[in-house]
Amino acid sequence: MSRRGRRRTLDEKERALWDQVTRSVTPLRPQAVADAPPPEPAPPAPAEPPARAASLRPLPAPVPAPAVPPLAALEPKARRRLARGAAVDARLDLHGLTQAAAHRRLRQFLKDAQASGLSVVLVITGKGERGAAMADLGLAEGARGVLKRAVPLWLAEPDLRAVVVGFEEAGRRHGGEGALYVRIRRRPA
Repeated sequence: MSRRGRRRTLDEKERALWDQVTRSVTPLRPQAVADAPPPEPAPPAPAEPPARAASLRPLPAPVPAPAVPPLAALEPKARRRLARGAAVDARLDLHGLTQAAAHRRLRQFLKDAQASGLSVVLVITGKGERGAAMADLGLAEGARGVLKRAVPLWLAEPDLRAVVVGFEEAGRRHGGEGALYVRIRRRPA
């Protein structure tokens, strides 16, 4: 006999549970049920001791993770002061590093800057190789300025938001489009 041909019978507990479920369900389209056996009376459930009933309280809702703070631009007054050549608190030059090394060094630099209480740092990415030098290296035109493109993406990563308030292109005196001013978030107390 095939497996589909056999019917399994329910034991007492399963039958009582099934009857309880079918009584609590409202059918979508009520139909006259023919040849339905009358429900057997369920044995009375033993009363739970009060200590156990108290322990079955619903668990409190999980606390949501704190939202990632958005990035903010430099204040106009600070931006003008820096553009005029005001000193930055520290600088990091990523010229000549691979992406992996630059990413590691940037993360460490920013965390150290925050630990030291610095507020604005300069990250120098460089502008990338230009024209003939790229062709001599056999690199496609789209490969220019890898760090220049990657550093803003790294600064916007959620795990660095605890360190970085915001960033924007540096003023001409600090490197222009080849550098970024990065505002550092104060360390939590």
